[in-house]
Amino acid sequence: MILVCGEALVDLFLGPAEGGEMPARAVAGGSPFNVAIGLARLGVAAGFLGGVSRDRFGEMLAGRLAGEGVDTRFLHRTARLSTISVVATAADGQPSYSFHGEGAADRSLELADLPQALPPEIEALTFGSYTMVAEPAASAFAALAEREAGRRVISVDPNLRPGVEPDMARWHIAGERFYRCATIIKASDEDIRLAWEGGLSLPEAAQYWLGCGAKLVVITRGAEGAVAFSRSGSVAVAGRHAEVRDTVGAGDSFHAALLAQLARTGRLRVDAIAALDLPAIEDLLHHAGAAAAITVTRRGADLPSAAELAAARA
Repeated sequence: MILVCGEALVDLFLGPAEGGEMPARAVAGGSPFNVAIGLARLGVAAGFLGGVSRDRFGEMLAGRLAGEGVDTRFLHRTARLSTISVVATAADGQPSYSFHGEGAADRSLELADLPQALPPEIEALTFGSYTMVAEPAASAFAALAEREAGRRVISVDPNLRPGVEPDMARWHIAGERFYRCATIIKASDEDIRLAWEGGLSLPEAAQYWLGCGAKLVVITRGAEGAVAFSRSGSVAVAGRHAEVRDTVGAGDSFHAALLAQLARTGRLRVDAIAALDLPAIEDLLHHAGAAAAITVTRRGADLPSAAELAAARA
């Protein structure tokens, strides 16, 4: 099982304003939430650990996880409200986000809310997005990562959200705790541009993360594909052609498929990931890229099933 740790929220997709009204569509979302569902759809046992409200939105989130086959025993239910992320999509399919969630359920998880011990069937944990920096959840999740590092694979996707925390110095300080625990770091080129304001190239950022102790660093580049770095060297793959409807959930789909493929091939272990050679890493990139290419052809974070991904790679 892979335990996905982080936020679950409601994405409010806005349509164009007409006559003083703006149509909106409320959808269950959040980057870690999407990863958990993506793993389950790919046939990998997944659980979700995070704060989820008891409000109507929280009921929708918990019900969606359960309906997709995600293990919900690790949810921390609370009376605090759900975060709402307002999403506006540009003509090229790129989303912009504004977050309404100060003091909300997903940010309010505390150290005392964590399970004292994890069941042995959990092989890996993932962390990412704004619950890496929003307190008190950030400190609770960092403590969990530190506790489990070395015993289980730790995968981190920073997925920076300046709309939640615009101060990149805070992302660096908070992120460092996670990076030093990570087996895998998956990031986007946009994350690197935001984090270092153009000051580091992709290889330089990857070397920084490898220096923190990561065994595999994967950087997605949108339509241009992805590049990975390890102690074996680096390898890049081109993007797959796709008719883009929007890019919501593409990175989450990539992350889920990467981890699912490691699990499916029996390599979801720290030593096995450290030992990956470049051809194996290249295959992982192709697999994860195919999943992301399916997702961008759909509206919202509609991640593919195992059968759809197998057909795309056939």
